[in-house]
Amino acid sequence: MRLEKCWFCSSTVYPGHGIQFVRNDAKIFRFCRSKCHKNFKMKRNPRKVKWTKAYRRVHGKDMTQDSTFEFERKRNKPERYDRNLAENVLKAIPKIDKIRVTREERHHKNRMKGNKVKVQREATKELEQGISLVKAPLALQQDPSLTLPKIKVTVSQQQSQQNRPMEE
Repeated sequence: MRLEKCWFCSSTVYPGHGIQFVRNDAKIFRFCRSKCHKNFKMKRNPRKVKWTKAYRRVHGKDMTQDSTFEFERKRNKPERYDRNLAENVLKAIPKIDKIRVTREERHHKNRMKGNKVKVQREATKELEQGISLVKAPLALQQDPSLTLPKIKVTVSQQQSQQNRPMEE
Protein backbone atom coordinates (compact mmCIF):
# COMPACT_ATOMS: atom_id res chain seq x y z
CA MET A 1 0.00 0.00 0.00
CA ARG A 2 1.55 3.27 -1.12
CA LEU A 3 0.72 6.37 0.90
CA GLU A 4 1.16 9.65 -0.95
CA LYS A 5 1.42 13.20 0.40
CA CYS A 6 -0.99 15.95 -0.56
CA TRP A 7 0.83 18.55 -2.66
CA PHE A 8 -0.94 21.47 -0.97
CA CYS A 9 -1.31 20.62 2.73
CA SER A 10 1.17 17.71 3.09
CA SER A 11 -1.34 15.37 4.71
CA THR A 12 -1.46 11.67 3.85
CA VAL A 13 -3.47 10.54 0.82
CA TYR A 14 -4.54 6.91 1.10
CA PRO A 15 -5.12 4.68 -1.95
CA GLY A 16 -8.49 5.35 -3.56
CA HIS A 17 -8.85 8.75 -1.91
CA GLY A 18 -8.26 12.28 -3.08
CA ILE A 19 -7.79 13.85 -6.49
CA GLN A 20 -4.91 13.51 -8.90
CA PHE A 21 -4.12 16.32 -11.33
CA VAL A 22 -1.67 15.81 -14.20
CA ARG A 23 -0.30 18.97 -15.80
CA ASN A 24 0.65 19.26 -19.50
CA ASP A 25 4.31 18.70 -18.65
CA ALA A 26 3.36 15.34 -17.03
CA LYS A 27 3.91 16.61 -13.46
CA ILE A 28 1.54 14.83 -11.07
CA PHE A 29 -0.15 16.70 -8.22
CA ARG A 30 -2.07 14.72 -5.61
CA PHE A 31 -4.62 16.34 -3.31
CA CYS A 32 -6.22 14.87 -0.20
CA ARG A 33 -9.57 16.68 -0.62
CA SER A 34 -11.35 19.17 -2.83
CA LYS A 35 -10.37 22.04 -0.50
CA CYS A 36 -6.71 21.55 -1.41
CA HIS A 37 -7.50 21.07 -5.09
CA LYS A 38 -9.56 24.29 -5.25
CA ASN A 39 -6.84 26.29 -3.49
CA PHE A 40 -4.30 24.93 -5.99
CA LYS A 41 -6.55 25.94 -8.90
CA MET A 42 -6.86 29.43 -7.38
CA LYS A 43 -3.02 29.54 -7.47
CA ARG A 44 -2.72 30.06 -3.72
CA ASN A 45 0.68 29.64 -2.13
CA PRO A 46 0.59 26.90 0.56
CA ARG A 47 3.20 28.83 2.56
CA LYS A 48 0.71 31.70 2.98
CA VAL A 49 -2.37 29.62 3.87
CA LYS A 50 -2.42 29.22 7.66
CA TRP A 51 -3.78 25.67 7.93
CA THR A 52 -1.09 24.02 5.78
CA LYS A 53 2.01 22.22 6.98
CA ALA A 54 4.18 24.50 4.82
CA TYR A 55 2.88 27.61 6.64
CA ARG A 56 3.53 26.03 10.04
CA ARG A 57 7.10 25.16 9.07
CA VAL A 58 7.92 28.54 7.52
CA HIS A 59 6.59 30.43 10.55
CA GLY A 60 8.44 28.25 13.11
CA LYS A 61 5.39 26.48 14.52
CA ASP A 62 6.57 22.98 13.58
CA MET A 63 10.03 21.46 13.58
CA THR A 64 11.69 21.77 10.20
CA GLN A 65 15.01 19.98 10.51
CA ASP A 66 15.48 16.84 12.53
CA SER A 67 17.28 13.57 11.89
CA THR A 68 14.10 11.59 12.64
CA PHE A 69 12.47 13.00 9.48
CA GLU A 70 14.95 11.02 7.35
CA PHE A 71 13.01 7.83 8.07
CA GLU A 72 9.77 9.25 6.63
CA ARG A 73 11.31 10.33 3.34
CA LYS A 74 10.20 8.59 0.17
CA ARG A 75 12.94 6.52 -1.43
CA ASN A 76 12.72 5.58 -5.09
CA LYS A 77 15.67 3.19 -5.14
CA PRO A 78 14.59 -0.44 -4.77
CA GLU A 79 16.61 -2.47 -2.29
CA ARG A 80 17.15 -6.16 -2.09
CA TYR A 81 15.15 -7.80 0.69
CA ASP A 82 17.18 -8.69 3.75
CA ARG A 83 15.32 -10.35 6.60
CA ASN A 84 17.70 -9.17 9.33
CA LEU A 85 17.62 -5.58 8.09
CA ALA A 86 13.81 -5.57 7.93
CA GLU A 87 13.65 -6.98 11.47
CA ASN A 88 16.02 -4.32 12.80
CA VAL A 89 14.07 -1.55 11.07
CA LEU A 90 10.79 -2.75 12.57
CA LYS A 91 12.39 -2.80 16.03
CA ALA A 92 13.78 0.71 15.58
CA ILE A 93 10.51 2.33 14.45
CA PRO A 94 8.96 2.71 17.96
CA LYS A 95 12.23 4.09 19.36
CA ILE A 96 12.52 6.65 16.58
CA ASP A 97 8.86 7.61 17.01
CA LYS A 98 9.39 8.15 20.74
CA ILE A 99 12.46 10.33 20.08
CA ARG A 100 10.55 12.43 17.55
CA VAL A 101 7.63 12.96 19.96
CA THR A 102 9.92 14.12 22.78
CA ARG A 103 11.73 16.52 20.43
CA GLU A 104 8.42 17.95 19.20
CA GLU A 105 7.27 18.45 22.80
CA ARG A 106 10.52 20.24 23.62
CA HIS A 107 10.15 22.44 20.52
CA HIS A 108 6.57 23.31 21.53
CA LYS A 109 7.61 24.09 25.13
CA ASN A 110 10.38 26.42 23.92
CA ARG A 111 7.96 28.13 21.54
CA MET A 112 5.37 28.71 24.29
CA LYS A 113 7.87 29.85 26.95
CA GLY A 114 7.03 33.59 26.75
CA ASN A 115 3.32 33.00 26.22
CA LYS A 116 2.47 32.34 29.88
CA VAL A 117 3.16 35.93 30.99
CA LYS A 118 1.15 37.31 28.07
CA VAL A 119 -1.87 35.12 28.81
CA GLN A 120 -1.75 36.06 32.50
CA ARG A 121 -1.59 39.77 31.68
CA GLU A 122 -4.60 39.48 29.35
CA ALA A 123 -6.56 37.55 31.98
CA THR A 124 -5.94 40.17 34.68
CA LYS A 125 -6.95 42.96 32.32
CA GLU A 126 -10.17 41.15 31.41
CA LEU A 127 -10.89 40.47 35.07
CA GLU A 128 -10.37 44.12 36.01
CA GLN A 129 -12.77 45.22 33.29
CA GLY A 130 -15.54 42.78 34.20
CA ILE A 131 -15.10 42.08 37.91
CA SER A 132 -18.70 43.13 38.55
CA LEU A 133 -19.83 40.19 36.41
CA VAL A 134 -17.93 37.73 38.58
CA LYS A 135 -18.86 39.05 42.04
CA ALA A 136 -21.48 41.56 43.15
CA PRO A 137 -19.94 44.99 43.77
CA LEU A 138 -21.48 45.31 47.24
CA ALA A 139 -20.02 41.95 48.29
CA LEU A 140 -16.59 43.12 47.15
CA GLN A 141 -16.87 46.27 49.28
CA GLN A 142 -17.94 44.36 52.37
CA ASP A 143 -15.36 41.56 52.09
CA PRO A 144 -12.26 42.41 50.01
CA SER A 145 -10.93 38.86 50.40
CA LEU A 146 -13.36 37.72 47.67
CA THR A 147 -11.13 39.20 44.98
CA LEU A 148 -8.43 37.14 43.36
CA PRO A 149 -5.00 37.24 45.03
CA LYS A 150 -2.44 39.85 43.91
CA ILE A 151 -5.09 41.80 41.99
CA LYS A 152 -6.60 44.94 43.46
CA VAL A 153 -9.84 46.12 41.91
CA THR A 154 -11.57 49.32 42.89
CA VAL A 155 -15.33 49.42 42.61
CA SER A 156 -16.89 52.87 42.83
CA GLN A 157 -20.29 53.63 44.39
CA GLN A 158 -21.66 54.75 40.99
CA GLN A 159 -20.77 51.45 39.39
CA SER A 160 -22.48 49.45 42.14
CA GLN A 161 -25.65 51.56 41.80
CA GLN A 162 -25.74 51.02 38.03
CA ASN A 163 -25.56 47.23 38.42
CA ARG A 164 -28.38 47.13 41.01
CA PRO A 165 -31.80 46.16 39.57
CA MET A 166 -34.38 48.91 39.27
CA GLU A 167 -37.07 49.01 41.96
CA GLU A 168 -40.66 49.52 40.89
